Amino acid sequence: MKHFLLTWLGTAVALLITAKIVPGFVVTSFVVALLAAVVIGLVNAFVRPILSILAFPVTLLTFGLFTFVLNALTLWLASVLTPSTGFQIKGFLAAFLGSIVLSIVSSIINYILRAVE
Repeated sequence: MKHFLLTWLGTAVALLITAKIVPGFVVTSFVVALLAAVVIGLVNAFVRPILSILAFPVTLLTFGLFTFVLNALTLWLASVLTPSTGFQIKGFLAAFLGSIVLSIVSSIINYILRAVE
């Protein structure tokens, strides 16, 4: 349970940092980031596996590079499904760059949190 909460908080902080770096990626507050982290987790748990299976041939043909597009699409879908207006992604390029930055920042934060744990 402690690991889950730390990962959730780390993802929320990573969303705030990503919003500062990527133009068009908007997160207005920490509470909105916490809610967005939950929605991103749910989209990654339920929708992403289906998209991965459907997109497998394209992913295979592009040697895995299409995975970046899937990451951007799932992140954009999470922003659409978030009920508040505080988490928005304006355009595919913002979703694409945001997914890359979010992955890097989230990995660094989770690595630091595991080292402290």
